[in-house]
Amino acid sequence: MIKDNGKASESGKIQASQEERYFLEGPRSRWEEFKFTIEVLFEFIKGFRALHFAGPCVTVFGSARIPAGHIYYETAYLAGKKLSESGFTVMTGGGPGIMEAANKGAKEAGGISVGCNIELEFEQEPNLYMDKWVSFKYFFVRKVLLMKYSYAFVVMPGGAGTMDELFETLTLIQTKKISGFPVVIMGIDYWKNLTELLDDFVKNKTISENDLKLFILTDSVDDAVAHIKKNTIEKFNLVKRNYKPSKLLGEKCFC
Repeated sequence: MIKDNGKASESGKIQASQEERYFLEGPRSRWEEFKFTIEVLFEFIKGFRALHFAGPCVTVFGSARIPAGHIYYETAYLAGKKLSESGFTVMTGGGPGIMEAANKGAKEAGGISVGCNIELEFEQEPNLYMDKWVSFKYFFVRKVLLMKYSYAFVVMPGGAGTMDELFETLTLIQTKKISGFPVVIMGIDYWKNLTELLDDFVKNKTISENDLKLFILTDSVDDAVAHIKKNTIEKFNLVKRNYKPSKLLGEKCFC
């Protein structure tokens, strides 16, 4: 397993959290703002280098708190497995729970399994089923990388973080900032209140009826994978790009 050598210690995670809070407090000195900008730049470069050869990805979002053996864990495992068998690289946030399940399914199917981990003070250690992962200090950098390399998104049951990722993805597609990649929300009963809320949005004309077509809702992994294949491989003529690693830059592919 190829690991990100920049994994933070517990004290490093606390420091990263403090730095982010300081940034969000408002203006600082010009030098401090410049240093922050350079740090973010290097976070992006680290992500680009780690994931450049990952191939066409499908990102699976979901809760870090759902344990092995839970029905949603098993569903995410099966989704990771079948996506891998369909030729996709499975990407997650790199943590436990749903993320671990999807990475495990991909890894055990013989496919490529990668992650974009976030440095937190709790519940976000990298899982053991990734060929490669990269750790980030800042959520916004992590989210950009999760979306940049993905041609589809599977949203499993989760909490505030999963909702954030779902709505940011839908907003980017709705506003045409990214192409109309398929979004599959899995767990009809779990997301019942969300779908009712979206219907209320339509009634109040804060979104249009067409916005409800930006995703499908299902309990079937087979239907989810079929929808993704139809709307990525066929729609975008999706193939793995033949980028060659540069020895000068110390790059390695996933072969």
